[in-house]
Amino acid sequence: MHLFTVGVNHTTAPIDIRENVAFQNEKLGHALRDLSMHGIHEAAILSTCNRTEIYCNTEDPQKALQWLGNYHQLQPQNIQPYMYTLPSQDAVKHAFRVASGLDSMVLGEPQILGQMKQAVKIAESAGTLGTLLHKLFQRTFAVAKEVRSNTEIGANSLSMAAASVKLAQRIFGDLQRQKVLFIGAGEMVELCAEHFATQKPASMTIANRTLERAQDLAQRIGGNAILLADLPDRLSEFDIVITSTASTLPIVGLGMVERAIRARKHKPMFIVDLAVPRDVETEAGELDDVFLYTVDDLATVVQEGLVNRQEAAIQAEGIIELRVDHFMQWLKTRDAVPTIRALRDQAENLRVNELEKAQKLLARGEDPAAVLEALSNALTNKLLHGPSHALNNTVGDEHAQLESLLRQLYQLNHQ
Repeated sequence: MHLFTVGVNHTTAPIDIRENVAFQNEKLGHALRDLSMHGIHEAAILSTCNRTEIYCNTEDPQKALQWLGNYHQLQPQNIQPYMYTLPSQDAVKHAFRVASGLDSMVLGEPQILGQMKQAVKIAESAGTLGTLLHKLFQRTFAVAKEVRSNTEIGANSLSMAAASVKLAQRIFGDLQRQKVLFIGAGEMVELCAEHFATQKPASMTIANRTLERAQDLAQRIGGNAILLADLPDRLSEFDIVITSTASTLPIVGLGMVERAIRARKHKPMFIVDLAVPRDVETEAGELDDVFLYTVDDLATVVQEGLVNRQEAAIQAEGIIELRVDHFMQWLKTRDAVPTIRALRDQAENLRVNELEKAQKLLARGEDPAAVLEALSNALTNKLLHGPSHALNNTVGDEHAQLESLLRQLYQLNHQ
């Protein structure tokens, strides 16, 4: 078994690189099946706004890197400087840290655990979650739970949703006069909508491709619902825009924002683009009266309250180190299974052969006591022939090491 993690995250790659290697959840199953056709049959892909990672069982992790580039129609050399390849123990530790919120842009944030569980479900449905990865993620989720239960890693954590509100308050002050638009109806938008609702803005509107889903979320937050198709005509109505969709192409273009600003008579518009790939064309941020922020731009805001969580992170790292050792011990045990099986098969063959000989002697009327004596002697001699022969044919340090090992294996007391 050869465990590797290949990926990029917010610490190794800017958003313009991450968005080019991102996967949408509905396409992950197809991607995993395609990956298995390229020689990596056991894999799971975790793709969020802050990371894209392939957890895999393979002898050659370069295959995963090459596949990632080819799948997204990128040259591997263009993304390789931003990639990391973590083998075995490092991959295990990384998985534990990611699930526990220690590798997130927001230290201790809880959303990543749910995202990882969803990635595992998709891999299981795609048929690419084998014995090794199943055990890895089973342990990963247990470690994340232990970290949450025994440390304060999640205390005082300022989420991306809360950071969006805080940043909007810095620009507008009191939000009760502002009209807020949320583009999309997924988990991140729902979290943002709940946070903004506490500030009692003048109005809240959900824009989505399907009106039914937009209406469902709008009803829960006391807002309105519109279709994405209405955005070009309605964007100018809103002071604050929060967007996070699964679109692979920008939804809000430069021209749309320009028209909205003109219609607003240059009244400021605050836009937070939490999507990866991005929903808003980057050029829109260069317009006067437009304040455009991406997930990377929010990094400084979410660091507030970090000191207390850093102390908890030290405790969490200690828990993770211990659990990594336990997992590696399990992995070593799994690696020894073929040898143990071969040893037992050999012993079983010897036992069956000697038993057949003894049964034939008994059938001929031989003395049972003599037959049992011969059986036991034969088994003893044949089982000990290999180690005895090896010991007799080694010299020097090799002989001493082998002798010490045999005494340990057979639990012999030194004379």
